[in-house]
Amino acid sequence: MTDAIISEVVGRIATILEDKIWYEVNLVRGVKDELLFLSKKLKTIREVLDDAEKRGVKDNSVKSWLKKLEATAYEMDDILDEWNYSLLKDKMEGSAEPEPTKQKIGCSFIRSSCLCFKKVSVRRDIAKKIETVKAMLEQIYKERNEFNFVISSSATDPVPTPWRVQSTHFVDLTKVHGEDIHKKKEDIVRKLMLNGGDTQILSIVGTGGLGKTTLAKLVYNDKRVKDCFELRIWICVSDPFDVARIAIGIVNEVGIETIPPNSNQLSLVLKKLEASISGKRFLLILDDVWTEDNTRWEPLKISLQCGASGSKILVTTRKETVAKMFRTLDDDMYHPNKLSEEECWSLLRDTSLPGKSDEECGKFEVFGKKIASKCNGLPLAAIVLGTLLQFKDLDGWKHIEKSEIWQLKKVEVELFPHLVLSYNELSPTFKRCFSYCAVYPKDHRIHAETLIEEWMAQGYLPCVRGTGTVELEGREYLENLAMRCLFQDIEKNKSGEHIEWCKMHDIVHDFARFLRNNDDKVRSCQVCDSSLVSHVQEYRSLSWSYGPPVDGRDKSCQVCDCMKSLRVLRIKRINSLIPVGIETLIHLRWLDCSWTILSKDDFEIICRLYFLQTLLLSYCKLTEIPREIENLVELRRLNLSGNKELKELPKSMCKLVELQSLFLEDCSLEVIPQQIGNLVQLRRLDLSWNEELKELPESMCKLVELRTLDLSWCSLEVIPQQIGNLDQLRRLDLSSNKRLKELPESMCKLVELRTLDLSRCSLEVIPQQIGNLVQLRELDLSWNGELKELPESMCSLVELQILRIAYIDIDYLPEGLDLEIYWSSMSEMVELVEEARQAQLDTVLNLESLRICFKNEMNETEQSSSSMWMELLEALVPHYNLETLSIYDYKGLQACAFDVITPQLYKIYSSY
Repeated sequence: MTDAIISEVVGRIATILEDKIWYEVNLVRGVKDELLFLSKKLKTIREVLDDAEKRGVKDNSVKSWLKKLEATAYEMDDILDEWNYSLLKDKMEGSAEPEPTKQKIGCSFIRSSCLCFKKVSVRRDIAKKIETVKAMLEQIYKERNEFNFVISSSATDPVPTPWRVQSTHFVDLTKVHGEDIHKKKEDIVRKLMLNGGDTQILSIVGTGGLGKTTLAKLVYNDKRVKDCFELRIWICVSDPFDVARIAIGIVNEVGIETIPPNSNQLSLVLKKLEASISGKRFLLILDDVWTEDNTRWEPLKISLQCGASGSKILVTTRKETVAKMFRTLDDDMYHPNKLSEEECWSLLRDTSLPGKSDEECGKFEVFGKKIASKCNGLPLAAIVLGTLLQFKDLDGWKHIEKSEIWQLKKVEVELFPHLVLSYNELSPTFKRCFSYCAVYPKDHRIHAETLIEEWMAQGYLPCVRGTGTVELEGREYLENLAMRCLFQDIEKNKSGEHIEWCKMHDIVHDFARFLRNNDDKVRSCQVCDSSLVSHVQEYRSLSWSYGPPVDGRDKSCQVCDCMKSLRVLRIKRINSLIPVGIETLIHLRWLDCSWTILSKDDFEIICRLYFLQTLLLSYCKLTEIPREIENLVELRRLNLSGNKELKELPKSMCKLVELQSLFLEDCSLEVIPQQIGNLVQLRRLDLSWNEELKELPESMCKLVELRTLDLSWCSLEVIPQQIGNLDQLRRLDLSSNKRLKELPESMCKLVELRTLDLSRCSLEVIPQQIGNLVQLRELDLSWNGELKELPESMCSLVELQILRIAYIDIDYLPEGLDLEIYWSSMSEMVELVEEARQAQLDTVLNLESLRICFKNEMNETEQSSSSMWMELLEALVPHYNLETLSIYDYKGLQACAFDVITPQLYKIYSSY
């Protein structure tokens, strides 16, 4: 974790030394030498950080040294920020200053001289700070020799050799609790019993301490499994994935062949393996596999093919990527569930109070259940805490119940090392990203996009100007952490491509807090609470709720010196004013002032925070955007939604060329600046619910990087003719533009479009070439009353999954569509039945799912007539190849759902 911030500082120093603004640095004598010294020392320290960070998990003195080093690196990072800020401020103030008139040349000279003196003064202050940091680093550099750290061969991405305990197949059944583990055991055993076929590989995937190895042990020791396989072999793999060691382990377990001592010839070892298992049906357990490198697995896999038909391999791992490397099918991948709170208490009780009567256990039950809830369903946590409680009296149980789990010494020693295995597998940057997640409260539903933005704000991700690469890299980081089971309750976006929401397991959250916790004395502050000061120091992030208003200004609404290093700030008090002194938070990259009351003057103050990358000002009662917004040159996301009095945007806003997301939903915009076409990096634009917006500038068609464009609930009458230029567009929403009667043919050039919503418009015709939108998955044409037919080219929409055509009077529907359809009336349903009855079945439509909804309320006869539904099914299923049919009532509530098992067999899941 410390490695990553040091890498960031070294990189920033290099940039300053190499930059074209170097002449500015020479204004302060000796700064270059100081920076070179710092860079050299930091690089030297980096060589021992791999060893230091591993030792720091258990050794508090090493952890303290690392914290001092990290604090010094952060201090240097802040100083470099100040340097860049002063240069940027000079640039902004210079561009804002009007040209002097002849009469004011004298005054201008005096002002320029003062400004020059001020510049030199500021830079001398910065130079002094650099000297102070240099002295601190020299001391840290000397202290490192006291620990005798081992120099790593690669400081950037070390190969971990973490602490591990070798597993065996022996299982203590008294410590096996939970209904889920027994269900999964039965399912796995059932699959293992199947004969025939190539060697099948099943995988158990989950975070450390969840019970993967225990589940594998239950399977391995099951009597049916013992009777089914000639050979059962248990190998604890761990890391690294040593093929020779694994093969030797298998040969020794079988016991038929012998391998000469100290033999390291892989070919010989693999031959012995093949001889040991040849023609025999075997079960091989590979416990605790970490490698994702297929080249390491391949030679072992080839040798294992010598076994008899029906042989099986069961893998346990913390990473889905490992299971996929083994080519495990999704149906053969098992994720153990957490224990319920009752199951957790049962396991904790059996561990902590063995042999006690029910009456004796009852004395501890109230506090025991509260302690069990801290385990959050993790069996290992229940066992570790149970062991900790084993020799404690009731007062001891009360103390544990009131303690944070990450502060308990036994947990630190026995539980966290299991998580350290996963943690040490991460690169330095991944470590920082992971541990930062403890900034959120437990059980918090984390928004993926916001988390990635905060990683960027903290400098954990390299911020590349002019591209979306950094966001993409952030998503890859998140996916990687999720694959390692460090996140749970993962929710994907609608397309299923990206993680949209996730949570962190409570024990994993505790571990992340443990990593960030600083046992050293927190920097004191006479104004702020020590917990706030500590939080700011550890995370450089703050969610700030201050007290009730006093004399028109919020109590405690004052930025304090202890907050100056903040990169991320949320104001969490609705209808409050922004804090006094917010302009001093020059390091801020991410700011959320949504639902505060923001005047134009307040906004102008925010515009002095030149490093802002994300600015969220939704529902702030804004009436005007200041011209100074152009100063926020690093801005990538801007949200001004819900400012209902906002009628226009300044032209200067169109100078924010780094902007990638712009949200202006639910304002009262009447016109969009022509210069909006300058925002060439824009990927998402939301102008929905601007009901006075009647036209769009043609320059919008220059936004060629747009992926999402939402123009719903406006009053557009025409769409720009060149909209086809937006050839990267994935989602376009034009719904509820009730004056919109036609679409430009160029829309059919949007070949990357996945979702197109044209509902509640007044369309009379659909462009004939709509079939060119070959990536389209969802199309909504509902509530276009004047639309009478759909073009034949729609049959070319081979990726289309959902077509909504409710409440339109279509005279003609092209055949050959593979769609999900919302139908509209009972009469149309009857016509459809008749059409299906009379149709020649030469062409069978692949209409997998049909939804029928009705305009009017169904009468009792229609509701209760099962014969009508069966008649409908008999008519529709053979003709349309239906798999599911859903009936919706006039309110849009599902009335009946049929799952068509075969064209002759139907199962009614629910009825009216």
